This record gives sequence, C-alpha cells and structure tokens, in this order.
Amino acid sequence: MKRSDLFRLLLVPSLMLAAAGPSLAQAAPVQIAVHWDKIVQESRTTPTLQVVVNPPLRRGTAVHDNAFQALHDLGADFVRYVPWLPYPRLGVAELEPPKDGKTSWDFSLIDPMTIDFLEATKGQSVVLNFSTIPQWMYKTDKRIAYPDDPNKAVWDYEQGTELRDLTFQEVAEYYARLLSWYTKGGFTDEYGKRHESGYHYSIPYWEVLNEVDFEHRMTPETYTRLYDAIVTAMKKVQPELKFVGVSLAIPGQNPDFFEYFLNSKNHETGVPLDYISYHFYAVPTPDETLDIQQHTVFAQADGFLNTVRYIETIRKRRSPGTATMINEIGIISADDIAQVDPNHVAKPIPDSYWNLAGAEYAYIFAELIGLGIDVAGESQLVGYPTQFPSVSMVDWNNGKPNARLWVLKLLHDNFGPGDKIMEIAPASPSAPDHPYLTGLAVVTKAGKRKMLLVNKRDRNLDLSIAGAAGGRFDYVDVTTGFQPPASTKLASDKLMIHGFSVGVLTFP
Repeated sequence: MKRSDLFRLLLVPSLMLAAAGPSLAQAAPVQIAVHWDKIVQESRTTPTLQVVVNPPLRRGTAVHDNAFQALHDLGADFVRYVPWLPYPRLGVAELEPPKDGKTSWDFSLIDPMTIDFLEATKGQSVVLNFSTIPQWMYKTDKRIAYPDDPNKAVWDYEQGTELRDLTFQEVAEYYARLLSWYTKGGFTDEYGKRHESGYHYSIPYWEVLNEVDFEHRMTPETYTRLYDAIVTAMKKVQPELKFVGVSLAIPGQNPDFFEYFLNSKNHETGVPLDYISYHFYAVPTPDETLDIQQHTVFAQADGFLNTVRYIETIRKRRSPGTATMINEIGIISADDIAQVDPNHVAKPIPDSYWNLAGAEYAYIFAELIGLGIDVAGESQLVGYPTQFPSVSMVDWNNGKPNARLWVLKLLHDNFGPGDKIMEIAPASPSAPDHPYLTGLAVVTKAGKRKMLLVNKRDRNLDLSIAGAAGGRFDYVDVTTGFQPPASTKLASDKLMIHGFSVGVLTFP
C-alpha cells in the first residue's frame, strides 16, 4: 500500500464504527458451555499469510534463513506472494520497453527470492501476485526513473492512469510471459527470442494486481477490462490456473467495484470469476497509547466485519460461485504512517503490541469462519523500520517469529476447512467480561473437540468452561513473548487467561 495513500486510512474508522462494550470491573468468571450435539455450520476458512517482497528477504541477510524456515515450518496453503511497487528491480521483470530488436527482460534479482518462496512453500498452494505493471506501459509526460540500487525504496514509480496500449494486450502478454517463466521453462519475447528458465513450478492461483483503488486509481470498468485481458492471456499458458480479482485496499468505500466486477455481463465470455479479495488494517490515531489502541482495534475490526457482511450480500446475489480471500489483515500504526516524513524517528514497539495484533487477527479469523469466508490472510511475513514495521510477523533483526506468527501457527495447526462449528450457550449477563472474550468451538475433521479463546483486553480474564478438566490449553499471550506457544494441563474447569491471549483448548 502506498504510504502517500495511507493518510486516507485515518478517516476510515469514522466509516467503520461499532459499539464497544462497557468498561466494567471483573465480577465473576465467564461461564462457557458448548452444545456438542448442535452443529452450527461447517468451516471453509483457511488461515494463512502474505509474503511481501522487500530487501530483508534477500539471500545473505540476517533475516532470510529464519524467515523462510518459519514459512516452511508453518505449512500453510493459499500463501500470497507479492513483489510490489517500492522495489522495481525486485518486482518488475521488464523495466524498459522493447526497442530496436532488443528487450530488457531480466529475472536475475527477482528469481532468488521468488524461488526461495516457491521452495519454502512446495507442497502447499500459493497465490502469486506480481502487482506492479512496468511503468513504461502507462502514458506519462516524461520517463519515470527508478533507482539502480534494488534495495532502495521509491514511492513514485507507479504513475499515470491510462495505458499506452488501449487494447490492454501489452500488459496481458507481460503477465503471460511471467507465468510461463516460472511454470513452463521460459517464454518467447516480443521479438521472437526464446528465454529459458528451466522452472516448472506449480502455481495454482494468480491474483490480478493489488489495491487498484490506490494503484493507478482504476475504475471498476477499467480494472474489469484489464482483468479479462490478463486472465485470457494467462489461461493460454496454463488453462487450469485459477484467478483472484479486485484486491481492494478500502472495500467499504468501493461497493460499486464489487457490483460491477461480480456481474458476469461485464466480462468477456469464458472469463472465470474464481475469487475476489480485499484487505483490512486497523489504524489507531497518533495520540493513542497501547491501552487505548486495544479498544480502537477491535471496534474497527467489528466495523470491517460489517463491511464483509455487506460485500457478501453483493457476492451472493451477483456471483454465488465466486469464493473470497481476505488476504491482508493486520494493524498499521500511526507511527508507520508518519514514516513518510524523511526526518521521522521510529518509536519503539512494545512487546505487548504484537500480542494485540495477534489477538486482532485471531478474532477476525474466528468471525470470518462464521461468515463463510474462504481465506483469511495475516499481513505480513516481514516488515521493518521505514517499511511498515507494525505489520511484521518476524523480528526484523533476525527473522525469527514474533507473537503474530506464533498465533497464526496455533490457528493453522488446530483449525481448518471441514471443522464442524458447534453451538456455544449464551453467556451469562452476570459476567461483565464476556464481551471481551471470543470463543469458537469445533469438532475437527479428526474428531477432536477444540475451542479457540481470544482475550480482546490487556488484562487477565477468569473463565469456567464445562468439561475442560483434564484438557490441554495451548496459548500465545503477553507472557510468552516471541517464544512458541506455551501449554498447560487443566486440573479443573476453571481457567485464567492472560492479556491478549490467543489460546486453543483441547477437550479430553
């Protein structure tokens, strides 16, 4: 997401308000009972993450090995890989237009990270999104320069709103060649020259561009035409490839995008509408302490969930066979937004922030299961100072997981599509803390009875869960820090969970 556009996000909370529960002192344990004989629905939701291309993930850095090992160990499906606009040399394979019989195709800086990603996720499904169209394909008053240093970020590479080829075939053929490079061993360029890669990777999903409501300011009509052109060209290379469309940054402000894109009458015959995607980041204001942010984050999350419900009504009406990926979920701190100022000095991030962000993702994941969303993607594997550190899932000094990644692994290892969601008895009104606890009870495909518990507050909560005695509670909270989930055996039905806890109770 462009930093110049992030200032607009500060206005989003006013569009996504939700009522917050009253602040009450804890008076009694929250009583929880599951009706194990009453199935509410079957889950179709996969927890996963996105990997955004940036310099710390290059080979030879202190981050590279640990980060890719953590990605491999996670073993998630639908992992999204996004080479994006700040680093043209790491994400654009043809930086100059063809001229005088020569092309500028060059994967030498792009391949190492992309291959490391594909190797780390081998055996799992991936979603590739080379999100940046070569800038020379757009009409501009002058040539747009890019840095020689591949590690130097540039925020004005993407300019213009009108493609120089109004048939969109130039862009479509670029993406078809990208796909062929990684799946068919190479491609033939604009002048008929063969470029060999030797790669034959499995890429089952391709997302067509990113946050087009920001990047090049596309209208629904323009994006839909471009989507059709790209999809048609890429399917000639790989007919079985499935596609993800729309990918909006602020979906609540763009319902017309979904109305138009999901109407099959607006597409060429035979163009599939496999998936749509969109994003959510909670954005606290600059004057909020972490104590205040915990209220803001979950209030904005509830507002976003209402946006999801609205988009779902459009999807079900227009294209019920289309699935949904919400593939960027997180928090962007006000301090990250302030980094647009070159004199800005980043503030330290307290350890408990990572637990707040992990609890936010776990809460949204649980709610998206109830809404029937197919993919819930946490954002993102690596962030670092000057590049959205508040969204990182690893320590940017060494690439080892922080609490956000451990939360994702806890969810991935315990919940997934096919789980039977069970009914939880209504909470007693005498327990004032029940609004701050989210619970999800399931019977897994393996027949295990489990419950997800998310504490939305930075304080301890006392619970009493029928049948929990003898069970195991695995958790990530403010006491576990950057360490793997901790585990405890329950001697009784009573359980105390720490602030911002994300825990999984496995019943005996």
